[in-house]
Amino acid sequence: MTIQYLLDEHIAPLYRTQLVRQAPDLVVRMIGDPDAPPRGTLDPEILIWCETHNFILVTNNRKSMPKHLADHLAEGRHIPGIFIIDPSKNIGEILTELILIAGASFFNEYQDRFEYLPLSK
Repeated sequence: MTIQYLLDEHIAPLYRTQLVRQAPDLVVRMIGDPDAPPRGTLDPEILIWCETHNFILVTNNRKSMPKHLADHLAEGRHIPGIFIIDPSKNIGEILTELILIAGASFFNEYQDRFEYLPLSK
């Protein structure tokens, strides 16, 4: 199965625009899209949506998302993964990594864990 990304509502829309422009076959949704959770959806509900629809969450929520993931897993649930971006880093570097990850990852490679992007520091 192909990697799909759900962008948190606090991620700049430019990320989706550029991901789709640079990798047209990549499935990218943003919270608030008609076929994604509505804006204002609580983080635990977003994780359930990602699990149900097989999307990796891309967020900048470094503070509470690791706790939400731990709670989600404690309930016996799973998630394709969470990528926590550093908004102070170059957007081009993060976009490149997201595209490379999508093209070079194994199925379930990031399941039930989170990664901080950029991976290369």
